[in-house]
Amino acid sequence: MMTSVDAELVRVLADPLRLRIVTLLARETLCTTHLVEETGAKQTNLSNHMRVLREAGVVDTEPCGRFTYYRLRPEVIETLAGQFADLARTARATAGADLKRSCS
Repeated sequence: MMTSVDAELVRVLADPLRLRIVTLLARETLCTTHLVEETGAKQTNLSNHMRVLREAGVVDTEPCGRFTYYRLRPEVIETLAGQFADLARTARATAGADLKRSCS
């Protein structure tokens, strides 16, 4: 059985700023202030991107006083990576077979 890749999650992570945020959060939990400093993005723009990442289930939030800290959910990235790995295994397994469909 072939696993399909989560197209919506790929779309969410395809944005360069969101991918940068995910990369930063892979290393440590950060608050909005730190993410603004690290990315150079405006706070309102960054907040919109964080909302998209939260809604997609990529990050969790943790309130701490007046700050909100963001933490990457590695299992979401692992699942997506596994979907791509399954796709690559399928392609590798069928690479030697002549599976061209007739165009007639």
